[in-house]
Amino acid sequence: MPAARESLLDAAYAALARRPWSAVRMVDVAVSAGVSRQTLYNEFGGKDGLARALVRRAADGYLAGVERALGSAAGPFERLTATAEWTAAAARENTLVRALLTGCWTERLPVPPSAPVPSSTTVPARRRADGPLPAPRDFVRLVRDRAVSVLAGPGVSPADTAELLLVCELVVRLALSCVAAPPGEGGMAELVRAVLPRHLG
Repeated sequence: MPAARESLLDAAYAALARRPWSAVRMVDVAVSAGVSRQTLYNEFGGKDGLARALVRRAADGYLAGVERALGSAAGPFERLTATAEWTAAAARENTLVRALLTGCWTERLPVPPSAPVPSSTTVPARRRADGPLPAPRDFVRLVRDRAVSVLAGPGVSPADTAELLLVCELVVRLALSCVAAPPGEGGMAELVRAVLPRHLG
C-alpha cells in the first residue's frame, strides 16, 4: 500500500510542522491522510514505527538529492557546488534532515533509536525503517565517498584520491556550516571554489 504509506507520512510531517511530535495523534494523522486508523497501525505498527519511517524517509530523500546534485552538472566544481547547495537547502527546509545531519534533535522531533529495532514484520518498508540510521558523521562519509566515486576518473593516483577525499569532505562540512550561517548570494560557490584545487576547478 505505497500510496497510503506516502500519504500517511506526508500527513505526519505536516502535523509535525504544527506541533511537537509528542502532541501528534495517530487518529489525526489517519484522518488527514484519508485512511482508517487501522490502516495506519497496519502500515507502521504504532507511533514509534511511524516516527522511524518518517525519519528514514527524510534520510533517503536527502541522499537521493545528493545523487541528483552530483549528476546534474558537468565539472567537479559545479557538481560539488550543487551538492553543497542541496545539503544546505535540505537542512534548512526540513527539520528532520537538519537533525539527521547535525545530530541536534529537539523535543519537538521524533528522536530515532540509536540502534536497530528488532523487527519481525514482513513489510519491506517497515523492516527498512526499523534498521539503523546513519549518524551525522556517517552522512558526511556517505556523501564524501559518493562524490569521490563520481569525480575520480580512471587511473587516478592514490595521492589524488586522498586529496579528493579531503576536498569532498571539506565541501560537505562547509555546506553544513552554512545551515547555521547562510552565505550571501553566490557565497556557496565561492566557498567551494576556495577549497577546490585548481586542477579540479
